Amino acid sequence: MNDDYARGQRDGLRLALAILAAEEAKWSALLGESASWRTNATREVRHKALQVAQKRLQTALNRLTPKDSGAMDAELASALDLAGL
Repeated sequence: MNDDYARGQRDGLRLALAILAAEEAKWSALLGESASWRTNATREVRHKALQVAQKRLQTALNRLTPKDSGAMDAELASALDLAGL
């Protein structure tokens, strides 16, 4: 796998992490706000599903991150901070 392709894969995963972080923030703000228990339960399930998806993407990103450099680049660190991971 060439370096440009791997960098593109990592960038795609970072973008997906950012999108999931935004969705999780939206759903976490709505948790417990509804008078309906069914709506609240659905929101909790969606929120948990987004958290699981973020962890899976983080695992995939960690597998694709080069181990030889020793330190993460600034772009990766900022993307992870933005996602709250």
